Amino acid sequence: MTEATDTQAGARREEKPLAGVRVLAVDDEPDILETIEDVLDGAVVTRAQSYDDAVAKLGDDREYDLAILDIMGVDGLNLLAQTVNRGIPTIMLTAHAMNKETLKTSITKGALAYLPKEELARLDKFVVEFLAAHKKGESTWALLFDRLGAFFERSFGPQWRSDDPEFWKYYYYPFS
Repeated sequence: MTEATDTQAGARREEKPLAGVRVLAVDDEPDILETIEDVLDGAVVTRAQSYDDAVAKLGDDREYDLAILDIMGVDGLNLLAQTVNRGIPTIMLTAHAMNKETLKTSITKGALAYLPKEELARLDKFVVEFLAAHKKGESTWALLFDRLGAFFERSFGPQWRSDDPEFWKYYYYPFS
């Protein structure tokens, strides 16, 4: 590669930091899948609208750099076990299952993050940050709670971590 080619490739990565990232997006709502694809500009997004469709796409020989799974409607927590077993970093996305129990289950089953659908417009920024942290071996959960801790406080109440303070101290640290 020439110096000019290296510079051009670097500029494209800066413009589209998700260029070439292979994403499996699973949601039963077509408009959500369309939004994910639009927001993840430059990523190669494979869509699945059901659990069975997602399993089939995981079963063919495609490789994915990331999975984004809805929790409700597509059995996202069971899909999470499959993506984690395949070594695919996975972000859980939800509206209707937004509660501390599914958050905790997502953590214990190996998800990188648990995002409310209200944050879809910023999904690209979250994905870039989570993948970078994951690659460095850093806590994606500390990053999530740093960015969205106030959202979880409003959604679940100010004492939402009091049911299992030892568990939450490990994942919420240093934001508790």
